[in-house]
Amino acid sequence: MAIRAEIWIAGAAAALLGSCNQPDSRGDPTPLEKAAAAAPVSDSVPVTPAVLTAVDLRRVCRAGLAAIHGQTLDAIQITGAEGEVLDARWRAPVDGGWMKAQCRAGDGLVMWKPLDLPDPAQVRWMTDAGDPVVRYAIRGEEIEIVQALPDGTTQQAMMAVRPEEEVS
Repeated sequence: MAIRAEIWIAGAAAALLGSCNQPDSRGDPTPLEKAAAAAPVSDSVPVTPAVLTAVDLRRVCRAGLAAIHGQTLDAIQITGAEGEVLDARWRAPVDGGWMKAQCRAGDGLVMWKPLDLPDPAQVRWMTDAGDPVVRYAIRGEEIEIVQALPDGTTQQAMMAVRPEEEVS
């Protein structure tokens, strides 16, 4: 995008200089500038809209919760919605009971809150300084989830969540 802007600026400068009978000091565009100007936008370019559609919110929350909790996409079920907050559940790996959480996403961040925990103080949005920061990018039919953990390490997951699989 920056190269396209540079090409546009160079073209505008040439037009202005040409109208003043001044020579263009840049000359012809380089092969890189020509290729960049002609490059089509790809599905592999990440998209992180500030506000998600209902379908994309479901896709991002399912992928985010699956990555955070080490689950498969099929395990995460969206059970309800209240505005831009989704309710989700999945089978607990230890006893087969249900784990429940709420999820919201936007501006490239996934935020979640565990529900139904024995200690009410633990039922909070995971947005404190010591909590992992979970980012997403929509890449066509894939959702990329990157978790920045408090110890400075990161974990990345790519999950194929087709929009037509999500019914809002």
